[in-house]
Amino acid sequence: MKYSCSALLFDNDGVLVDSHQAAKAAWDVWATEYSPGYDLDKAKNAGRRAEDMVRELVSAELFGAANDRINQLEQETAHLTIAVPGAKELVSSLRSGIWTICTSANPNLGRARLEAAGIVIPKELVTGDDVSRGKPFPDPYLLGAKNLGFDPQDCVVFEDAEAGVISAIEAGVGLVIGVGKKAVKSEADIVVKDLTGITFDGEELFIPDSIRMR
Repeated sequence: MKYSCSALLFDNDGVLVDSHQAAKAAWDVWATEYSPGYDLDKAKNAGRRAEDMVRELVSAELFGAANDRINQLEQETAHLTIAVPGAKELVSSLRSGIWTICTSANPNLGRARLEAAGIVIPKELVTGDDVSRGKPFPDPYLLGAKNLGFDPQDCVVFEDAEAGVISAIEAGVGLVIGVGKKAVKSEADIVVKDLTGITFDGEELFIPDSIRMR
């Protein structure tokens, strides 16, 4: 598949990096302290900011301490993050100014996970702290396109989570590419297994048929 566009906007966790083991370890500890019975694998919170998840799980009085605690725990487990197949090869081939990352993680955590996985960090990086409303609202991808100087409709978004796919659609991007099994049932335009073999020269995006899931 070939698609004409001007820029690529990537989610991070589940798209460029696999941080599930890292996140699970942190949230399991957090749950024992603040929300017994909470299971990250069963919750439908993928792609959302930790602060938004915490706000729904604890009382207003506990929010500050609970939010600080999950930030601490996730930072401590960030080293467990690894790159998704094809991610390092793809982003390292891209020139600056035509791609960025729009993550729901806070700045410290987002950077720590990218560094652990060996992924280049673009200067236009968008984190959860850069927007007043996180995914599924369109704000992260609207800001990502703005930071690069492109209209959202000229951008392609790579997402693995339903909240992120909705965010991209609401932002009005030209194409939403789902990544991984979780994205198959989402409203992404197409879904790929991972990023292996994908190329982009600033004008044409190439997606190998061999990695297409739908």
